[in-house]
Amino acid sequence: MGYAIGVDVGGTFTDVVLRGPSGDVTVAKCLSTHDDPIAGIVTGVTRVLADLDPALVTRVAHATTLATNAILERTGVRVAFVTTRGFRSVVPLGRYARVEEDRYDLRFTPPPPPVAPGDCFEVDERVSARGEVLTPLDPGSVRRVAAEIARRGITSAAVCLLHSYADPAHEREVATILRASVPNVVASWEVWPEIREYERATTTIMSAYIGPLMASYLSRLRARLAELGVTAPIHVMESGGGVISAELAARRAVATIESGPAAGVLAAASAGFRDVISFDMGGTTAKTCVVRDGRPEITHEFHVGGKGSFGGRRAGTGVPIKTPAIDLAEVGAGGGSVAWLDAAGALHVGPRSAGSSPGPACYGLGGAEPTVTDADLVLGYLSSASIPLSPSLAAKALDRLAGPLGVSRAEAAHAVHEIVSASMAAAVHVVTVQRGIDPRGFPLVAFGGAGPMHAARVAERFGIGTVVVPAHCGVASAAGLLAGAPSTDRVLSRLDAGDPEEVFASLERAAASDLGVALTDAGVRVSRSVDVRFRGQSHDLTVAWSPSRPELESRFFARYAEVYGIDQRGETELVSYRVRLTLPQASGAPLVSDAPGTVGTAGPVGTRPAYFAALGGYADVPVHTRDTLDVLAGPGIVEDAESTIVVPPGWTARLGPARAVHLLRQAG
Repeated sequence: MGYAIGVDVGGTFTDVVLRGPSGDVTVAKCLSTHDDPIAGIVTGVTRVLADLDPALVTRVAHATTLATNAILERTGVRVAFVTTRGFRSVVPLGRYARVEEDRYDLRFTPPPPPVAPGDCFEVDERVSARGEVLTPLDPGSVRRVAAEIARRGITSAAVCLLHSYADPAHEREVATILRASVPNVVASWEVWPEIREYERATTTIMSAYIGPLMASYLSRLRARLAELGVTAPIHVMESGGGVISAELAARRAVATIESGPAAGVLAAASAGFRDVISFDMGGTTAKTCVVRDGRPEITHEFHVGGKGSFGGRRAGTGVPIKTPAIDLAEVGAGGGSVAWLDAAGALHVGPRSAGSSPGPACYGLGGAEPTVTDADLVLGYLSSASIPLSPSLAAKALDRLAGPLGVSRAEAAHAVHEIVSASMAAAVHVVTVQRGIDPRGFPLVAFGGAGPMHAARVAERFGIGTVVVPAHCGVASAAGLLAGAPSTDRVLSRLDAGDPEEVFASLERAAASDLGVALTDAGVRVSRSVDVRFRGQSHDLTVAWSPSRPELESRFFARYAEVYGIDQRGETELVSYRVRLTLPQASGAPLVSDAPGTVGTAGPVGTRPAYFAALGGYADVPVHTRDTLDVLAGPGIVEDAESTIVVPPGWTARLGPARAVHLLRQAG
């Protein structure tokens, strides 16, 4: 029961949380250093350690955007794609959907494929969908491909043979031959052996594309932390909400693409409610997710870099990834989002962000464009007490909008605030209303550096009457990392498997090997699920496993009606088998508990003018901290070291359990 450190590297800030054996928490928030993210991590870790002996740290949990950024910015390594004879064009042809402005572009050019057509290779072999060898593997064709890959200087290869999930023997042999001359080889049966060759191929390619970067990054991070005296093992948050060892993250880098957002959802899930809507607004993006029965929704396919409307991602845009991930909606709306006018003079906010360099104008780091943070400072919601901010620079930036719009500076700032709140409300709409969920029965859990400033306005748009802002809300994703338990997923597509128990057992052994444990170890939990579809249909749904076929079909029929709104019956078939293995959570006091908050009695720490349209403009409002808060009828402001909570007119703020602030909408 030593100390644990959680590190979340975002687009604008790097957050670090240190938790002690008794549950005491120390936090640090510093600007991200994009040229060398580890530099920002070292700064934050140094701050939270202070005079503490680094040897007392027994665990480091990390969420990183490295994988996502490498895919979006196309900065991964050059990859060769190796597949079955006749299928080399699967990846270059791709699958594209024209959405948003591309719908009307007569000269639409599809984005470049993840692997150049000239770097796609074929080998002689063929296996059927049921594992029958139709064409034996020709090792000579593999050696010729290996020689050509080496001649071109390509150091990473992705192997995805047709139907290798049914029998991986050919793929194993191809990978073995390639590894004699190619340093990094990733085979689809090792990454995600599931049906649909295009999605399986892109997932394998992305793992080969970012794997060397992830391995190098984690190696350098381990060395830099060791220089500080922190030699504890490093764990990385994976997209599904568990944590995996740094070694496994390097081998299966594709599993870390959504690691940062996943950590924030875990923090929301531990806020003391069974059903919540997670609302995470940082400096660059805002993300929402639904948590039901204490568990976030999980998807088994998502798209990186895709386009879509209002936080949704359309299939056929971006790169499809087949791996479990917390089901999120995301919009380019954060504190650093830039406000701008289009050619017609209409006001827009985002998706472009000022990031941490140069950052919003009020940071005084050279930025001049108006951002959401500048608008919130002009409106009086923010102060420069905890982070030095320049009101004069923010005012100058907002004047660049106010003049062309023909409105006052305050009205321009309020318009920016309202537009970005509407954008974030659209993301909430994606994960609730669009999926048949009534959001009015869900508390909204708000966190991130900017989330608590906008949460009440977002909640109002849906009739949500409760907003919860947990303690340490500004660094909630880093705190959520310490709530993640070591876990891993395994899947195998096997049509009409003769003995499902045998398939599950093999997957469980592989998952236990991933985590370096035995299935008989104390506290090891295994959950089983299966993908089911109506015979004759091409797509399937995942339901919890039951050895009773009638019970399994009943679950599938209920899930089908929930997703598609159709009460249908018919012959079914099993497509893929899934297991998730979870270890006991790391010891240590929880970050969120039911302990009552300490009611403040000292009264507000001061007042300041803040803009509220319902009041006709600026009004002097009380300013509290959590230490002074008991009950505050809005309008008012509650300040944290890392964030600010805005309590609009018509809302009441109370200090709740575990020092969480509960905002309750007043009747009428």
